[in-house]
Amino acid sequence: MIIVKADLDDPRVLHLLELHVTRARAETARGSAHALAAVGLRTKDIGLWAVWDQDELLGLGALKAVSKDHGEVKSMYTAEHARRRGVGSAVLAHIIAQAREQGMKRLSLETGSWDYFTAARAFYRRHGFEVCPPFADYKLDPNSVFMTLDLAVTA
Repeated sequence: MIIVKADLDDPRVLHLLELHVTRARAETARGSAHALAAVGLRTKDIGLWAVWDQDELLGLGALKAVSKDHGEVKSMYTAEHARRRGVGSAVLAHIIAQAREQGMKRLSLETGSWDYFTAARAFYRRHGFEVCPPFADYKLDPNSVFMTLDLAVTA
């Protein structure tokens, strides 16, 4: 398993992103899905990484700079066939390391409040994230759960 900068022109990456966005929108109330498709990830303030096992794409994860010292985990997704293999933990560890390398002190995320996202919320809690108020441009939304990780405490 290797983690490299994702190529947003690779059809395999685009396909996995499309699966992620489609599923997130299907499992969230209209207007409350915040998963980014490829077009939303093509900005200079977002880094996207892909997890590969040779030629097989296993997962994706992105880091968005909210401010100089605050990052946001975006578009974390593991392919269905690759779940329970440590892909999510590996890409999240990579994102945390990238955030620290960029001098960020806090890493936050938004995920859904619906049952579909129960496993995601438990996953982030296992990695030290705690529920927090909305951050950046997010608004309080009963369909969202906001979580944060103090990078100084978890160093």
